[in-house]
Amino acid sequence: MKIGVISDTHLRKPTKALYELRRGAFADVSMILHAGDLTELDVLEAFCDKEVLAVSGNMDSAVVKNQLPSKRIVEVGGFRIGLTHGWGKSFASVKGLMAGFDEVNAIVYGHTHRSDNEVRDGILFFNPGAFYGRAPFLSGGSVGILILGEKLTGQIVKV
Repeated sequence: MKIGVISDTHLRKPTKALYELRRGAFADVSMILHAGDLTELDVLEAFCDKEVLAVSGNMDSAVVKNQLPSKRIVEVGGFRIGLTHGWGKSFASVKGLMAGFDEVNAIVYGHTHRSDNEVRDGILFFNPGAFYGRAPFLSGGSVGILILGEKLTGQIVKV
């Protein structure tokens, strides 16, 4: 099973590039996780053909923050995945990311606009990077794919 992972879209509405993910990097994923900073809920319309689970981020509108939790646990394929956007000083550490997530196999997060795909203390820490690149709103960003098999692994995909 494959799960598409995206974060930091910073959009009010879906763009052509966002829709193209359905035919590209997310063509064969079963579901999509959005790790916050959508900006507006309309962004998720780009993935209307897939199950989408999302969390709110620090740059999201009040509507998004009222409708989406800031963190959640996703149970899929026998794995527990913590999903958060993350922000604040404590967020920068493994301990900060772990806060509120008990017994997870992975923590998927955003905010930094830098990709991360590393196992620490037996937990996969996975950040797909920003959809619009490292500097806000630039093209040439990245997304991610989680692969659920005997173990849980991740892959960063440049878009």
